[in-house]
Amino acid sequence: MAKKRRPQTKAAKPRLADGEIPVVGAREPCPCGSGRRYKACHGRAAAQAVTELVRRPFEGLPGECDWVALRELVPAATVPLKLREELPEDVPSVTLATVLPMAWPALRRDNGAVLLGVQNDTPSGDLSRDLADVLRRALTAKPGTPVAAERIPADAPRLQDLLDLDAPFVPEVHSGFEFWVEDAGNQSPEVAASLERANSAALPTARLEGVEAAYWCETPEKNHLRWVMPHPEERLLDALARLHAAGSSSLGEGTRLVGSFRAHGLMVPVWDLPSAMGAQECEKPAAAFAERLAEALESTDPLTAEERRARSGFTNRQITLN
Repeated sequence: MAKKRRPQTKAAKPRLADGEIPVVGAREPCPCGSGRRYKACHGRAAAQAVTELVRRPFEGLPGECDWVALRELVPAATVPLKLREELPEDVPSVTLATVLPMAWPALRRDNGAVLLGVQNDTPSGDLSRDLADVLRRALTAKPGTPVAAERIPADAPRLQDLLDLDAPFVPEVHSGFEFWVEDAGNQSPEVAASLERANSAALPTARLEGVEAAYWCETPEKNHLRWVMPHPEERLLDALARLHAAGSSSLGEGTRLVGSFRAHGLMVPVWDLPSAMGAQECEKPAAAFAERLAEALESTDPLTAEERRARSGFTNRQITLN
């Protein structure tokens, strides 16, 4: 009996190197030639890279602490942004904003100017990459249209790649959201009512001038100072504990350092303030505290028992926002 001939198979496709594999649909064959679907092969690593959380997304940008504050603390503020490359001729300016109408990620105004919102949901674990993608697409969007967020590959450019890292970053805090519209004083009743609702929900906030990234805010019961600091967390906790144990962690009579929270890899100490203490009254005490903190940060002495108790108290009251 003649032997059955085995069916001939097609020649195997050459395997691609990892760096050469393009992104395809999740259910399509993986371009690497493995024969598996993309989502079960190289798509798995790509998805993991996109969703992996970047702990300090604004690291390396000028004003990292203020970026964190605008993302998490400040209701209404804007900052002019300067890109490394020249803007398109039909884009007169790019401005970062805390939040935009309808929580749009970005908006191309009728006059061509671009507004980029920092307070919005993002599809990946790298906030810097998501914002950069929205910004790039806003530069070519049709004037008068919002720009939505989209999923992007893990090797897409980040803000650190697009922005001029030598340009200053100085937020302007606003009392309301009139910056949403080009002519706030000449709007329809519907737009005026929308602005009024948004403004009524915003807590009065001010940025201190004498120190970096410290923001005063007013609440019905008491005022607060929330200060985003760039120092390594362990060193900062030790320094705050030293000051607290020495009775020098407050900002004056009736004020108290009540704890801190962690946001985008940085610590944000928080003080309770009397209702009568405004932003101007915080300037000198905050500058004096900055000097005491700088000295405490230099100390390498072991913490005393009282300082360790103070440090433990700060740690127990710390929460993480992002």
